[in-house]
Amino acid sequence: MSTPDPSSSAAAKGMAFGLLAVMAFSLTLPATRLAVAAFDPVAVGLGRAVVAAFPAALLLLLTKQRWPDASQRKRLAIVALGVIVGFPVCSAWAMQRADASHGAVVMGLLPLATAVAAFLRAGERPGLRFWLSSIAGSCTVVAFALSSGSGKLSPADGALILAIMLAAMGYAEGGRLAREIGGWQVICWSLVLAFPFILGPLVWLVSQHGFAGPASAWGGFVYLSFVSAFLGFFAWYHGLALGGVARVGQLQLLQPFFTFVAAASFLGERFGWKPVACAALVALFILTGRGKPLRSPWFRREPRVAA
Repeated sequence: MSTPDPSSSAAAKGMAFGLLAVMAFSLTLPATRLAVAAFDPVAVGLGRAVVAAFPAALLLLLTKQRWPDASQRKRLAIVALGVIVGFPVCSAWAMQRADASHGAVVMGLLPLATAVAAFLRAGERPGLRFWLSSIAGSCTVVAFALSSGSGKLSPADGALILAIMLAAMGYAEGGRLAREIGGWQVICWSLVLAFPFILGPLVWLVSQHGFAGPASAWGGFVYLSFVSAFLGFFAWYHGLALGGVARVGQLQLLQPFFTFVAAASFLGERFGWKPVACAALVALFILTGRGKPLRSPWFRREPRVAA
């Protein structure tokens, strides 16, 4: 009887955690749409991080985590710039000007951006099959956007593209760092370290625009604060550390289609058969593109899964 390949088992677990995170993140744009209907978009983007920083700090204290060293703090700053500040603020601004279903289509480009960031920052060198399948999946998303009339560039599209670039940077750096300090530690430390820098601007924004709204807006904000900004990253960075940034990141090709369902359920946005057909095609690309990613010679650190 042959023994299981440990690396294969870790990769499978990484994909499972990645899929769980993608499903959690798929509600981010609909929840943002609900929140920015009443609140200032920049306040929403910063506020979700401020709220999430409290349970993050408590968890770090209770588990007595070691303070990151100087090099790790610099890399955590990159994570914070990408996923704590950059993506939330840009996507919130965009969601005040575009439907969640439109944003979901543009976000279909995130996996390719993540793969490029993984190549540049995480030392991963996916094979040709991976690149071809990732590009094909991204092109499928773009083709869907064009066929549905959602492909015309607008200021909201520009903000979403900037959000994609920032998120990809944060994903790649966080996935790399998770191999050293653990997945949930990455997001917790990023939130805590960003807190003193974003609290002041948030207080000023709230004093200028207020923060009062209906239950639906508060519901969206609560989801953003505790799932999109906090718990979802537990699974995401753990999955990236186990399965590789580029390969697990490719699961994001499915995220737009989960978002379509959420947008229809919570916002009343309509979609037809095309998203379902595209989702099936994208899933096929994910399956055909799976392969063991190579690593650059300078990136030899083995994954460490923290408790």
